[in-house]
Amino acid sequence: MFKREEYGLVIDFLPHGKAGEAQREPVAQVIGESYFTLLEVVVKPDAKVKVGDRIYLGKGTRDVVDHIKGRITFPQLTSSAQQEIQETVRKIVRSRETDFVNFINRAGPINIRCHSLEHLPSIGKKHLQEILDARDKKPFTSFQDIHDRTPHLGSVEDIFVNRILEELKEASKYYLFVKMPSRAEEEFR
Repeated sequence: MFKREEYGLVIDFLPHGKAGEAQREPVAQVIGESYFTLLEVVVKPDAKVKVGDRIYLGKGTRDVVDHIKGRITFPQLTSSAQQEIQETVRKIVRSRETDFVNFINRAGPINIRCHSLEHLPSIGKKHLQEILDARDKKPFTSFQDIHDRTPHLGSVEDIFVNRILEELKEASKYYLFVKMPSRAEEEFR
């Protein structure tokens, strides 16, 4: 099923559009809150937009967005957006902590040799076993709970942020959190 973003956070705003484009219109680069989809949207001329704003992207009446130009890839982000994206992803991860804790509680094997938790940075076989043992005793309730019950794991928030950034840069085989690029987009690269 086609997954759509309902809301996104602005990571860059170009009030006069991109240099070199024929049509000069206000453009924002946005990351979706649900699937971390990178989008370029045209902003309504009278709308006020700044980096960090949460904007509606859904099918209903949009107050800020005129239309969505389309999906973009990490290299297509402006340098400002690339600098802003880490903190924006961190903000989304914090706001969706329950979803990520549930991922840890429910994650299973991808195939007979590999568990999905092993695809998170800094989780190898040893940490994987500690996490599985701890969640079998009692499901995790927060990032702090995961950190407290699995010693030496490091910041759980950082683990998710780093994995999402890796997926956004299309540097991974499996997509756990980011909407996978479509085949049509891959063919044109």
